Amino acid sequence: MSEDTDPALSRLSAALGDLPKRGLPPVERWNPPYCGEIDMRIAADGTWYHNGSPIRRDKLVRLFSTILRKEPDGRITLVTPVESVGITVEDAPFLAVEMAVEGEGEGRSIAFRTNVDDLVQVDAAHGLRFEQDSEGGLKPYLHVRRDLWALVTRALTFDLVDLAEECIIDGVPWLGVMAGGTFHRIAPAAEA
Repeated sequence: MSEDTDPALSRLSAALGDLPKRGLPPVERWNPPYCGEIDMRIAADGTWYHNGSPIRRDKLVRLFSTILRKEPDGRITLVTPVESVGITVEDAPFLAVEMAVEGEGEGRSIAFRTNVDDLVQVDAAHGLRFEQDSEGGLKPYLHVRRDLWALVTRALTFDLVDLAEECIIDGVPWLGVMAGGTFHRIAPAAEA
């Protein structure tokens, strides 16, 4: 479904207004030398830091976010055509900060806006995964692109849980969220 036909994604897009829409750099095609780690960190709350200080320019953070790549060994790097540098990511490189929902059941459409203004429609290619935090709480993640994920904020987690329903998969009842024609499993219903 394109942004033009998906009502949830269209709603979020309209809320962003006239931000320029540019394509992403082709970081998957770039093979520059790895130049080591730099003192850049994405905190668990989504704040970007350089040399211990928060990066306060949103446009710069958005720019950096477009050149993130997850390497086969799991490292997150910033990649340009001439160099690749490692950064620290405390949890996920993005936060899902706004959600729009249209419809119900198999026809439900869910779209998210990230803290760097990516718009992502939940579907088979942009799934939800659910993990447990250290205290046993639920931590949902949204696949944004290139094996990079967004942690869904706590407030939106409650909204997602409100959408949960039970579905039988291979004879096992699962609790999950239906969106984009795909059932996104949270946990076996007996454990939920």
